[in-house]
Amino acid sequence: MDFTFTEEQQAAAEAARGVFAGVAPDAVPSPAVTRGAVAEGFDRALWDRLAAADLLGLLLDEESGGAGLDAVALCLVLRESAKVLARVPLLENSAALAALQAYGGPELRSSLPARAARGELVLTVAANGLTGHDPAELAVTARHHAQDGQAQDGQDDGHWVLDGVQTMVPWAFDADHLVVPAHTGQGRSVLAVVPRGHEGVVLAEQVSTSGERLGELRLESARIAARDVVTADGAWEWLRALLTTGTCAQALGLGERVLAMTGDYAGKREQFGHPIASFQAVAVQAADRYIDLRAMEVTLWQAAWRIASGAPGALPASADIAVAKIWASDGVRRVVQSAQHLHGGFGADVDYPLHRYHAWAKHLELSLGPAAAHEEALGDLLAAHALG
Repeated sequence: MDFTFTEEQQAAAEAARGVFAGVAPDAVPSPAVTRGAVAEGFDRALWDRLAAADLLGLLLDEESGGAGLDAVALCLVLRESAKVLARVPLLENSAALAALQAYGGPELRSSLPARAARGELVLTVAANGLTGHDPAELAVTARHHAQDGQAQDGQDDGHWVLDGVQTMVPWAFDADHLVVPAHTGQGRSVLAVVPRGHEGVVLAEQVSTSGERLGELRLESARIAARDVVTADGAWEWLRALLTTGTCAQALGLGERVLAMTGDYAGKREQFGHPIASFQAVAVQAADRYIDLRAMEVTLWQAAWRIASGAPGALPASADIAVAKIWASDGVRRVVQSAQHLHGGFGADVDYPLHRYHAWAKHLELSLGPAAAHEEALGDLLAAHALG
C-alpha cells in the first residue's frame, strides 16, 4: 500500500486547483435567506471549464475521450471542488460514466461516455432510495420483458419496466440521463439509464439543506430499452462504493477549508489584547479538529485505493469505505460545529460564507447514509468475516 500520488494524479489535482481558483462559494443567494432553491441549475460556466481541462472524463479510458485515471485521482479533484462549494455534478457524472464503461453493454459504452466527457451530456445517479436510509436499489422494481412479451429475466433483448420512487436525486432537473438502481425481485440489482424527459418519468422538486435543488424521481411503468439497462453483477455495488468514497473526499476538502478559515479568523480576532488563537481552549479545539481531518484523510485514501487497485484485504473493500464514511460524516460535522463556535456571532453572519459550509457539511454528512448506518454495515461485515 503506497499513498504517494502518481504524477498523473497530481496533475489532475493541479488542473482542478486552477479551474476552481476563481470560484466564489457565495456566488448564489444564501440558503439561510432563500425560500426554495438558491438557483435553478448548476454552474454551467464552471462545467464548461472542467470539460476544457479534461476533468469530466477522468475515469474513462483514452478511447472514450478520458484520462484513464482512477478513483484516487477523482477524489483529489473532488477534494478541491468542495473547498469552494463548486455547484456541479462532478461526482455523480464521473461515477456514472465509470460504471457504464466498466459494466455497461457495447451500445451504452459507445453512445454516452465520449459525449459526457466533453460536457455535451450530464449524468446523475439516484442513490438515496425512498427515504435516504433504505437501500436505493429496493426503492424501484424492474421487470424484464422479452420481445415476444414473455418475461425472461436476464435476457438482452426486449425492454424493462420500472416502477418506484427515488428521493433526493442531485441535479435531477439538469441531467440529461438519470442512472437508477432497481431490483428484479430475484435478489438481483440492475442499473437503468433513464432519459430525464422519458415517458413515465415524473420529477418533483426537493431542496437540500445546502439550498440546492434536488428531485424526487417517480417512475410509473417507465419502459426502458434493454440496451440501456446494465445487468452485470456488482455494477450497482461498485457505483455506490465510488459515490460514497467521493462524498468522503468532498467532506475532507470542505473540512480543510473551514479549518483554514477558522485559523485565519482566530489569528486576527483579539480579546483582552491577545489573538484568541493564543488561548488554550481555542487551540485545543482546533487541534482536535485537525486530528479529525487527518483521520478523514487516511481513511479516504485507504477506501479509494481499495477501489482503484482491487487489492484484497482481511475484509472486503466495503469495510474500508464504511470506515471512511463514518469518519467523514462525524468528522465534518465536528469541524463545522467547532468553527461556528470559535467564530462566535460572526460565523452566523449571512454575508460571511461559513454558514454555507455548515449547510453543505450537513448534506454531505447524511448523503449515502450517516455514520450510524455505516457503523451497522461495518458491524455486519465484522460478524461475517473471521479476523486473525
